Amino acid sequence: MRLEFAPYLLDFKTPGGTSRGILTEKPTFLIKIYDERNPEKFGIGEAAVFPGLSPEADGNYVWKLTELMANMAIGKETDLSRHSSIQFGLEQAILDFSNGCNGIYFPGDFTEGNSSIEINGLVWMGDFDEMIERIEKKINEGFRCIKLKIGAIDWDKELEMIEFIRGKFNETELMIRTDANGGFSPDNCLEKLYALAELGVHSIEQPVKEGNPSVMAEICKNSPLPVALDEELIGKGSTEERIAVLEDIMPAYIILKPALCGGFSGAAEWIEEADKRGIGWWVTSALESNVGLNAIAQWTASVRAKGPQGLGTGALFNNNFETPLFLEKDQLMFKPDLNFDYNQFDNLKWHR
Repeated sequence: MRLEFAPYLLDFKTPGGTSRGILTEKPTFLIKIYDERNPEKFGIGEAAVFPGLSPEADGNYVWKLTELMANMAIGKETDLSRHSSIQFGLEQAILDFSNGCNGIYFPGDFTEGNSSIEINGLVWMGDFDEMIERIEKKINEGFRCIKLKIGAIDWDKELEMIEFIRGKFNETELMIRTDANGGFSPDNCLEKLYALAELGVHSIEQPVKEGNPSVMAEICKNSPLPVALDEELIGKGSTEERIAVLEDIMPAYIILKPALCGGFSGAAEWIEEADKRGIGWWVTSALESNVGLNAIAQWTASVRAKGPQGLGTGALFNNNFETPLFLEKDQLMFKPDLNFDYNQFDNLKWHR
């Protein structure tokens, strides 16, 4: 077997605001695996590295991909326990190749077009008017759950925005999830969570910065609304580390981003350990191209995730790839009669 990889720079249609700053582009890498006797037929995957979040996103990243490429040629295993995004891409490429190189990673009802995945509408940070406009657009498009990125603009304005929504839609009509991306201070976090709870917010993701489990545990214990861990899961590559996070903090939910939490195999272990402890979960993409999103959607369907999932990022980029995924209102679907065109990867700069 042979492996090649190619860099790709995703270009945002509209800059995306988070508590960490404004995103205008995002690098990623495509991986393909093939039999050297038939290089035209290959499995495709995406090593969806996320600078600023992926711990492995440093100057050695390409060298790790090069090591993987060399090891694949001689049948040697590569330790990817600290390279979640590469593990994620490699798993995809192997699964695609094993299933016939047609964009099918997890065959089932979803890939046969017989089921769909409900997703939330993601609303990026912006000024008050921008966010209200984006929220109304998502609701008009048919979303019954929206996820708001909060923690970067004026707090009173953010509350006013949520009050505005609740004035039009009650909790049974519209679920509101919030994501602070670690933007709250431990000193005033609970005060803000009480304000959100009064407005019927479903949950808050990563209210304070990751890396201080005792603080997060105290917040989870005393929060009036469910707390979900997101960034807290990143970089935990062993079973022991994952169990420690869950038992030390005991959140209501964990957010699974396979590119950041150990690939599909790592995410499956997170689910197993969370289920043992009565901790809920849902799946979210991490700004992958449609290649990675296609694989995540299929995996999400295969593990029978419940409730709205965070997979609505396929339309964010100007230069995305074409896959059989499509969105109808808030339902993500797969068109089995739409061929996955592998020619769209021909002109990438493949490292051989």
